[in-house]
Amino acid sequence: MDTAVTIATLVLLLASLLVVNRARKEAHDERESARIEAESIREEARGHLAEAQRREERVALTERQAAEDQRNAQAYARGLEERVSVVARDEKRLIKERAQLAADFDEKLASIAGLSVTEAREELIARVRASAESEIAQEAHRRVKRARKDADREAQQILVSAMQKQAAPTSAQGAVTRIELPSEEMKGRIIGREGRNIRAFEALTGVNVIVDEGVNAVHLSSFDVERREVAEATLTALIDDGRIQPQRVEAAYAKALADAPRRSMNAALEAVEQAGVVGVPQGILELLGALRLRTSYNQNVLAHLVECAHLAAEIARMVGANEELARRAAFLHDIGKAMTGNHDGTHAQLGARVAREAGEHADVVNAIEAHHDEVPQQTIEAVIVQVADAVSASRPGARRDDVDSYVERMESLEKLVEGHEGVAHVYAMAAGRELRVAVEPSIVDDDGAKALARTIAEHIEKDFSFAGEIKVTVIRETRADFVAGQA
Repeated sequence: MDTAVTIATLVLLLASLLVVNRARKEAHDERESARIEAESIREEARGHLAEAQRREERVALTERQAAEDQRNAQAYARGLEERVSVVARDEKRLIKERAQLAADFDEKLASIAGLSVTEAREELIARVRASAESEIAQEAHRRVKRARKDADREAQQILVSAMQKQAAPTSAQGAVTRIELPSEEMKGRIIGREGRNIRAFEALTGVNVIVDEGVNAVHLSSFDVERREVAEATLTALIDDGRIQPQRVEAAYAKALADAPRRSMNAALEAVEQAGVVGVPQGILELLGALRLRTSYNQNVLAHLVECAHLAAEIARMVGANEELARRAAFLHDIGKAMTGNHDGTHAQLGARVAREAGEHADVVNAIEAHHDEVPQQTIEAVIVQVADAVSASRPGARRDDVDSYVERMESLEKLVEGHEGVAHVYAMAAGRELRVAVEPSIVDDDGAKALARTIAEHIEKDFSFAGEIKVTVIRETRADFVAGQA
């Protein structure tokens, strides 16, 4: 019993000791934490105190510098006041001395010349005026010459700057169109078995198809850009479809012809967007679309209009003219070329008439009508349009006379043959070295086709000058169609 009590007492004592030790440790930890925190606060306080002392020193230094500057400013102000008073005294003295010298001069001049003071003064003034007028005239002449040189130099800089900003590849068109092929195997499809596909394509479109080995592309060759464009649309559609045969060539060609107005309108809208012109009437858009394949000395007219619009706007901006008016007039200045051949008058007159009827501004109409000096220019913008037109046309490579003469020769060769009886279509191909003539089978039989080929060849030899040889091929094709059906 006593042992149990003793053990219990020891356990209680041990527990008490543990509690006391834990309490002492916690108290020690709290004191240590408080000491560390107090030390941190003291360090922070010392930092704030040091910063405050530094700020106080800077403020004191600034105040000392400000006081020194104020003293210097006051001293400088006093010095200025003294100088002003000295200058004022000197000015009064000089005025008196100048008046006295003038009086003495007049008296001495009068006594020397034997004139009164008034007469001497008038004589002196007359001589000074005459000398001054001569010097003024000479200076004016020098200034006019200098102004002209400066104006010429400024004009050159304006044109060069405008041309540099609009530097672009020449807009001249060639006589060959390249079409990329998706694979080498597509060449075989285009040619067809024994060449039937390519023969049907060339006979229908009047365009040569050039297929070269080792090049994953074909070339369409024709002097007539409209035929070449329709042929390009036809062949592209056939390549996309993949199934090429004479019947599909005819269908694709018919669709390409039918889609020509849509392509023209798309080209017009694209040109309007590129030129930065807005609000173009529908009638003028149709004329612009007609110009997409029109060339002037082998320069594409629609591309020329876009280039002129940018050039005119840039020049107008540099000289302070109406930029938007110059841009619009330059873009529309050649729309009359879409009407030449079908209407009387020059393209400038026709274009001005269309613009006037479409409700264009009078200044735009004048710029169109005056760009070839057929009427006087009424605004600076009209002059800018003429300048932009000349710059675009005179760029190296922009225009070539020889290409236009080549096209005229090919057209005259075709017209020479079209008059023969039974001729349906005539196509000058291979740069004029071959002439393909499609005839009406109901009018010309097989024997007549041979005779017609010989007659055409003799006609060409007699009435058309050329170097080398021209091969005449007469094509006569008959078809019989019937539709099978069941009720």
